[in-house]
Amino acid sequence: MNPSWSVSLFWIVAALFVLAAMAFVLFPLLSRKKSARVNADRRAVNIAVCRDQLQEMEADRANGLLSDEQFEVAKVELENRLAEDALGQENVPQAVHAGSRALGYVIAVVLPVSAFGLYYLSGSPALLNPAAVTPPPVEAMPSGHDIEKMIAQAEAKVKADPADGESWAMLGRGYAAMQRWPEAWKAYQFAADRLPEDASLLSGQAEALAVIKGGALQGEPMKLVEKALVIDPNDLKSLELAAASAYQAKNYAQAAVFLKRLAEQLPPSDPYSQKVKAALARAEQLAQGGGLDNLSQPTAPPPSTVALIRGRIDVAAALKTRIGAKDTIFLIARAAEGGPPVAVVRGPAARFPMDFELSDSAAMIPGDLLSQHKQVTLVARISKSGMAQAQPGDIEGSVAAVKVGAQGVHLVIDKAI
Repeated sequence: MNPSWSVSLFWIVAALFVLAAMAFVLFPLLSRKKSARVNADRRAVNIAVCRDQLQEMEADRANGLLSDEQFEVAKVELENRLAEDALGQENVPQAVHAGSRALGYVIAVVLPVSAFGLYYLSGSPALLNPAAVTPPPVEAMPSGHDIEKMIAQAEAKVKADPADGESWAMLGRGYAAMQRWPEAWKAYQFAADRLPEDASLLSGQAEALAVIKGGALQGEPMKLVEKALVIDPNDLKSLELAAASAYQAKNYAQAAVFLKRLAEQLPPSDPYSQKVKAALARAEQLAQGGGLDNLSQPTAPPPSTVALIRGRIDVAAALKTRIGAKDTIFLIARAAEGGPPVAVVRGPAARFPMDFELSDSAAMIPGDLLSQHKQVTLVARISKSGMAQAQPGDIEGSVAAVKVGAQGVHLVIDKAI
């Protein structure tokens, strides 16, 4: 149905209901015929009563109960009463009818005005607009273009005012979202210098530095995390990184402490909360001696507890001459939908082909384990600088949609940056 026709139909139906209500109220007040009929009926009753009384008086006179003089006096009195009653019936209904007509006119104006006025005050007239009942579009996640625009705005602000800590913080978050980690680290550093009480800037700086170092959190990244936790013991990123550092050091009891504190800060329905709780259960199991690292006689773990991806990395023949003796190779697994690395391993770019193995032990963040994903994208990068972030001169290769648990994955480094 046409939206404008729907609105018109609503007002037509509303007007008909108001008219029907007015008809019930106004018809008795404004009807002359009914008033005349009531007056006529009342007059006929009065005349009939007087006639009966006159007949009784005549019968009493014939029986000698009334004298002629008494009869005449009573007759004159009856006639006068009938005349007065008739005059009163003519005057009173006119006054009453005039008052009823005036009340009817008032109601004819007040009733529709009150009805529509109350609707506008307590109803929902905005819903008559078809656009008002159309659900708003779902807000999309910021695209790469949106983030680049935000970065450009933040860069302009810090150029205009280098002391603006908020703009430096925005710039750091934008760089991190675009995985421009060296730039994010520097921007976070400038922001933290200007906003020293903001724990999130220190933990953001620690994350960027850890990624640059290939996922290693020990050393300077953890010093930054410790400073952040002093400022805010419940900073989510700091707790996440502290748990990851303890996990990397195989201090599972300490990792469980940080993961528990992290889980307490998250809404139970949050999907990330479920990942953190799974990591907490795993850390507690390992801390109690139930993990692979603590068994004196290893046994094959259930498929649900350890996810493995095994395969081989090779280098295209045209690029092998670009590999130096001091180069570092990084193997990075990312979720199929993108985001930060799920798992990272590093080592010397010694000889190729090179066999590899990825499991939950290579997790960047305990709350985001390899076993919690169905598919990942694998990237192998040979770095000249020793940093995980791609730099000019590095060479890399990738393979998408790798199922977690896959064996015999073949990954070829075939592209120069």
